Amino acid sequence: MLALYRFASRWPLGLLHALGAALGWLTWLASPIYRRRIRENARLAGYGFAQVRPSVAHAGRMALETPRLWFGAPVAVSWQGADLLDQAYAARKGIVFMTPHMGCFEITAQVVGARYHAEHGPITVLYRPSRQAALAEVIETARRREGLETAPTTLAGVRQMIRALRAGRAVGLLPDQVPPEGMGLWLPFFGKPAYTMTLAARLIGQTGATPLLVWGERLPRAQGFCIHIQAFPEPLSSDLETGVAQINRAMEGLIRQCPQQYLWGYGRYKTPRSLGA
Repeated sequence: MLALYRFASRWPLGLLHALGAALGWLTWLASPIYRRRIRENARLAGYGFAQVRPSVAHAGRMALETPRLWFGAPVAVSWQGADLLDQAYAARKGIVFMTPHMGCFEITAQVVGARYHAEHGPITVLYRPSRQAALAEVIETARRREGLETAPTTLAGVRQMIRALRAGRAVGLLPDQVPPEGMGLWLPFFGKPAYTMTLAARLIGQTGATPLLVWGERLPRAQGFCIHIQAFPEPLSSDLETGVAQINRAMEGLIRQCPQQYLWGYGRYKTPRSLGA
């Protein structure tokens, strides 16, 4: 599988995006469950399918651009809000980056690590190790790069992230990812209870780190990506449940900025898996 990823990484981004768009629509056509989930999740947020229709192709683009981002030549990147990031690093309190399943969340950690690691150390990103040995090898190889460290979704990974924040470094996670049972709270997301991770709020509360919102916009015609950095919209409460609810609202706000690039097919409202599963 690693050889296949390396082969695909040599392809032009435009070709990967074109094939990815086709893959997205083939998946849509082949899976009634996937179609229903996209429509239902979008409806909960107040959108009709016509308003989120481009997200079907974007899901496929996300899948096929990954080899290029992991193993290929650098892609074009622009920034919005980089001054907020400079200020947060200068404060040396650590940074907690939060992004939903939207746009290209793979590129954000890569470019932040590449741009800031020499002065401020690597960014540590939370990830769930794959249970497929071949894919696990691909992910481990891809993310073994300068400026980027990974932390598994375990207690050891949480401790790793806390150490990074206390050293003034940055960590990144997806707060709309469904955590294992016992590591979240049932709170509204677009008005429907969703099992929501508490980790981001706990990290900020324990370390005093600066919360920042980030997402990587996939630009049209394979022109690259734009990294959007935004301040958290309100002071984060010290009460855990209130703080986690605030993070859910912040994720909703980001998604509403570009619902066409959100993964509406993600199983946001699923029952969490057991910790040992």
